[in-house]
Amino acid sequence: MPSFRVNNLALWLDEPESLLTRKAAEKLGVKPADLINVRVVRSVLDARKKNSPRYIHTVEVEFAAGKLPRTVPPDVSEVEPLPPPSLPVKRQPDQRPIIIGMGPAGLFCALELAQRGVKSILIDRGREVIQRRKDVAKLMRDGSLMTESNMSFGEGGAGAYTDGKLSTRINHPSVRKVIETFAHYGAPDRILVQGKPHIGSDLLPFAVERMRKELQEMGVEVLFETRVEDILSRDGQTTGVKLSDGSELHSDRVVLLPGNSARELFERFAADGRIFIEPKPFALGFRAEHPQPLINAIQYGEKFADSKLPPADYKLAENLSVDGDVRGVFSFCMCPGGIVVPTPTEPGMQCTNGMSNSHRNSKYANAGIVVSVSVEDYAKSGFTGPLAGIEFQRHWERQAYALGGGNFFAPAQSIPDYLAGTTKKKPEGTSYRPGLAHVDLNRLFPEWLTTSLKQAIRAFDRRMKGFITEEGLLLGIEARTSTPLRITRNEQLQSVSMKGLYPGGEGAGYAGGIVSSGIDGLRIAEQICAELS
Repeated sequence: MPSFRVNNLALWLDEPESLLTRKAAEKLGVKPADLINVRVVRSVLDARKKNSPRYIHTVEVEFAAGKLPRTVPPDVSEVEPLPPPSLPVKRQPDQRPIIIGMGPAGLFCALELAQRGVKSILIDRGREVIQRRKDVAKLMRDGSLMTESNMSFGEGGAGAYTDGKLSTRINHPSVRKVIETFAHYGAPDRILVQGKPHIGSDLLPFAVERMRKELQEMGVEVLFETRVEDILSRDGQTTGVKLSDGSELHSDRVVLLPGNSARELFERFAADGRIFIEPKPFALGFRAEHPQPLINAIQYGEKFADSKLPPADYKLAENLSVDGDVRGVFSFCMCPGGIVVPTPTEPGMQCTNGMSNSHRNSKYANAGIVVSVSVEDYAKSGFTGPLAGIEFQRHWERQAYALGGGNFFAPAQSIPDYLAGTTKKKPEGTSYRPGLAHVDLNRLFPEWLTTSLKQAIRAFDRRMKGFITEEGLLLGIEARTSTPLRITRNEQLQSVSMKGLYPGGEGAGYAGGIVSSGIDGLRIAEQICAELS
């Protein structure tokens, strides 16, 4: 008997889920007894109307024998059967594929290959994900940066300790596969139905560790604290990798998934031009931090500000004309009930991100408030060439570090003072460690970017009255929103300038988050398996 998906079933906060069977039956024009195996597959909080929050559910149902109606409403669809399991490859490669980077893209690439019978070599410059926790804690405690093990480098990639959000804007058949895989390895089952799935930085590392241990049991060779210095090639064909200790690993298939902070590697590629790189846009700005109860009141209404609803989030965007250029300004990586964390990978450079644990029980909310930056903007600032975006990032990270006074203190200012260009109120009440430096952030960015941010913040306050408040802070800076370059690849997902090199994931310019990175890793694995079949 086929299953059907029934959308848009609303429940008020005081209504139990048991009512969904009746509501689904009413929509389908049948009796509740005609339905069997009713299960929730998606649940989204709808708080668009103040003081009237509700949950919108999607359920999958089966009809009892002989009870299938002749027609169903437009927003009811038959559930497509699951695709058949992937078959093992027909032939093994002569050499194991080498996968550089153990973030989501690398882990999912290795997993798909292993499930198809191909054992790879998985390399990361950083440490095991659980060991990374100590290095991250030390950075937050006293500003001690380990350049090879931090918020960005190590098992699990940058997402392991910056929130574990699995929401994505892409529509791809493998989205479900990525989410179900994390649940299989121990992430909470709630991510299977959440409209905005979220694991949390306290739980995600353990799921990553279980995934990697199973990969090792499947025959994948895993190398930690192993930095790739260069890609080896001969006559335009990949032949392997050179490691920082001078040794070499040989393979005719190298999957390049290093994350967006692997700047030394990108510099090596650009130095001899064998691997084609082109600059691309990214976004730059600040972290905004507010008390979470304030965001709850703004989003839910005063009546529900202290209810059992989850910590409220927000998503804001404006397109503004500044000096004749249209600038997109938007919120990025919003973390309800979260903390602001330092994410540098190089000494003397300050940057931040946000994270939250599974319960999102911090008393603060934070989000990046960032402005789109174009390749033309790099040139206006004197940076050209394939790595112009990286040098642009570094320039502002150095400026932010100097403005904060060193030791990875974040330069910070209250939102009203930033808009007014004053420093009357010392920033207080923050989750950020190692600490804040009270400065005028107007001294930091070029005028066009500052103007864009100020116009957007005022517009955000019109949509979320109370966003501009002395309790709200701006912290510097949010600079790693995405990679400012792309390692160009062809339809076979190989580098346009080097056969056998498969660039992908966020660092190579093809993803933007845990789920999309995981999917890109899956796509590359499927391409390699197709070549072997």
